[in-house]
Formats: sequence, C-alpha cells, structure tokens
Amino acid sequence: MAIKAPKGTKDILPTDSYKWQYIERCWSEVCTKYGYKELRTPTFESTELFNRGVGDTTDIVQKEMYTFEDLGNRSLTLKPEGTSPAVRAFIENNQYALVQPTKYYYDTPCFRYEKPQAGRLREFHQFGIENFGTHSMLADAEVIALGYDFLTTMGVKDIELHISSVGCRKCRPLHRKALQDFLKPKYDKLCNTCKSRYDKNPMRILDCKSEVCHELVQGAPMMLDYLCDECKQDMEELKHLLDANQIKYLVDPSIVRGLDYYTKTAFEFITTSIGAQGTICGGGRYDHLIEEIDGPDMPGVGFGLGKERLIMMMELAEHDFGGHTVPELFVAWIGDDAKAYSVKLVHELRQKGVRAELDTKERNLKGQMKYADRLDALYTVVIGDDEVKSGELTLKNMENSEQIKVRREELTNVI
Repeated sequence: MAIKAPKGTKDILPTDSYKWQYIERCWSEVCTKYGYKELRTPTFESTELFNRGVGDTTDIVQKEMYTFEDLGNRSLTLKPEGTSPAVRAFIENNQYALVQPTKYYYDTPCFRYEKPQAGRLREFHQFGIENFGTHSMLADAEVIALGYDFLTTMGVKDIELHISSVGCRKCRPLHRKALQDFLKPKYDKLCNTCKSRYDKNPMRILDCKSEVCHELVQGAPMMLDYLCDECKQDMEELKHLLDANQIKYLVDPSIVRGLDYYTKTAFEFITTSIGAQGTICGGGRYDHLIEEIDGPDMPGVGFGLGKERLIMMMELAEHDFGGHTVPELFVAWIGDDAKAYSVKLVHELRQKGVRAELDTKERNLKGQMKYADRLDALYTVVIGDDEVKSGELTLKNMENSEQIKVRREELTNVI
C-alpha cells in the first residue's frame, strides 16, 4: 500500500500555494502598517506551558493535544495555538523590560487531534497577533480593527463581529456561583468532561459540543449580567472605540472562547459562507496569562485566524489571489550553439529580476513551444544560429501573437 499523508493533514501543491503566498504577503503588510513585528516560535514546547496557559479544563488540553516524550523523558507538545508560545518567548527573552507595549504578529502551523472537517485539519495554520503591556481598551480596539481591515482586504463576505466580556477576577466568582447553582440539579446528566469542569471552571460547560450539554445550559446565567463596574466601563469604552472606527458589531452574551486565559474582552468574527455558522477569527484580552506563566504582572490582548478557513472563504468569493505567477519570458532554442546562448541569456535575465524559463527536457522546437504555452508564458523568443550571430531577437506576445525585433541588451527593459 502506498504511503499517504497522515489523516487530517494536507499537501499544498503549486496549484494552490500561490494563494497561501498571497495571503501571507498581505498579512505581513497589514501587521507592519499597525506596528506589529514578526515573532517565530518553535513547533513544539514544554507540555506544562499549555497545561498552565491554555487551561487543563479546555477541550484542547483534555482531548486534542499531540503530546509525546522525547529521548530525555521530557513531555513535549506540538503547539495547538500561538498565544502561549508567544508569551513564553516574551518572558524568556526579557522583552517585558523594554518600553511597552510589545506588539507581535506570527504565521505558524498548529496541531490539534480532532475530527477533520471543512477548513479544520489536524495540522492547520494560523495567523495571530499579540499586544502585551497595556490595560487600555485602545489596544483591544486596535487588535479588532487590524483583524477587520485584513478580512476586508481579503474580500471576505458574510462576516459579523461578535463582542462580549468574560469578566475578571472580581466579578467571575459571582457568575461562577450562579452558574453552579443553575447546573447543580442537572449535574448527573452532564457529560463526564463537563462534570470535571463543574468545580474547576463551570463556564467551560457553556462551550461544550455535546448536544445533551448544549440543551442543559439553555437559559443559564450569562457573564454579561454579572460584570463589575470596571468590566462594564471597559466594555462600553470598547463599543465607543469600535463606533469611532465605524466597525459594526453585535453584543453576543454566548461568547465563551475555547481557552481559559481570557479576561474581559472576547470577540469573534463569524461567517456563514462555509456552511454552518463558524468562527474564522477569534480572540480577546488575557490580563493574567503572562503572570501565570511565571512572568511579570502584565496584560495582553490578541487574536488567532485560521488560514485554511480564510482561503475557503476567499475561494467562495472567487478571489483571484493576485493571479498565478507565470514566466514573463520563455526562451526556446535550435542547435547546440543556441542552447548555450539561451542558458546564458536566461541566467542573465533572472539576475535582472525577469521570470525567465527554458525547457530542461530538451524537447524539439515544437515541443518547447507547447511547453511554453502550458506554462502560460507571457512572451517567447526562439534562438537559432542567426540570433546567436546577430544578437537580434524576435519577441512574441503569446496572448495576441504580435512580434517585434529586440536587441538582446534591450530585452529586459522591453519585457
């Protein structure tokens, strides 16, 4: 049996890789405009980082992490998300000692063991940003605006921004008690995972994927009804700033987010373009995560955005992704002298920035021209003995078949 890619992974062939290159360029450009700088973190980290950062009551830690022991008996995990590694890098490299805020963006593969579905694989790819070091809602509004601008630039349609607050250490205990009181009579009917969450983090039960649990939490107390004055004020400030940016939003009390580290702001960009309603981009504030991973008491806010889902939505919108990259010039030849001349010509053109190609299979002239057509080359030249001697080339436009005479030294400028 032929060896195949592992379930939940996917090859990205040249017929699609240009789409990835396009969105990656655009992502880098928009982040740079907002003053964010690229961070690259390892593919695997200490398992403890995610147990402490993501939270041991989350589906990610309980069910989805790729964890293994290395030859030194150290427990390591392929990173399931990008924020915790970014925080670890921030702390380990003493970036907190610099003038704040610190603004990172990243483009990284992530790994979660879950049922593969449209736009969601076991190895997936994530864009993300993190803003460390400020409590101001200006940072939250900026993070959301960056996500909005990027999705808009990518031509994404049918999206809604949903915002909420998941409270803070002052007001969450009140909601926690109310939620536990609500769920206590239903405890025996909860799934085993949610039973384990009842004492540790009952808010996670609101996000359970089990249909039974989903029914049981209908009518449950919502965090927005228990916010302290500070969280209410921050929520109103965020709404005011989004209004100033003319970014439409919907206050959605049901937002929980799948990670334990969130405080106050939580938001999602929701789409219906890929079938069932789903989140294409989600994030929020995490004021204690840096401290919980043995760093200083500093706040943060950020988001993650799935590249696979983004590409699916852009394909549905018939986006051209900047178009295929095709050869600007294909050089064909007849004879050994012309072959050597062509090799040198193509090399010179490439050094000058021209996308130039020739046929390394050494087909006959007819075969070379068919190959040029298949590559969608914009122009072609045919090199024979006359061209080698005179240095005058016939440049053919492959779209309209027009031909012009060009001196070799003028070829780059003409193209």
